[in-house]
Amino acid sequence: MKIYTKTGDKGDTSLYDGTRVAKDDVRVESYGTVDELTSVLGLAKTFVEDREIRGLLHNMQMNLFRVAGELATSDGTMFPHKITDADTTALEEVIDAYVARLAPVDKFIVPGNTQASAALHVARTVCRRAERRILTLGRRTEVRAELIKYVNRLSDAIYAVARFLEGQQSYVEWSVARPTFD
Repeated sequence: MKIYTKTGDKGDTSLYDGTRVAKDDVRVESYGTVDELTSVLGLAKTFVEDREIRGLLHNMQMNLFRVAGELATSDGTMFPHKITDADTTALEEVIDAYVARLAPVDKFIVPGNTQASAALHVARTVCRRAERRILTLGRRTEVRAELIKYVNRLSDAIYAVARFLEGQQSYVEWSVARPTFD
């Protein structure tokens, strides 16, 4: 089977329901950014040694396929594998569990003390961008509140795990004239 179809050579693409749209349509941007997030989480997973966290990241990726699938159709009835409130609740449990293992912080954290945490911080920022694209889509057409809430909570979960994997925290110090590196 060939991976190229030539049907997008003029700048449009097919949605899951067969509708043709421009490749830069906000719907394509939203699920395309979710696809990017799925890949960045995959990259981060390669740096994580902890089996539980690798499993958690894999589950996030699997749920993101559901998010992207739902976003990739203009007919909400066509894609049955939707994110639910239970999925969001599961993320809240992850957040609570990892935050409970961290010291409180009242400063900005400089990301990237480990490869795993650095990759997860990149994933977190991609997740926030995906959320913005989804919100833009939601101003033009209906996007389920459960999906928006899930993506919002997902970035918090990624942040909590990234902080946990940071090891020694590095904080923004506003009085420092020049950065120093150990």
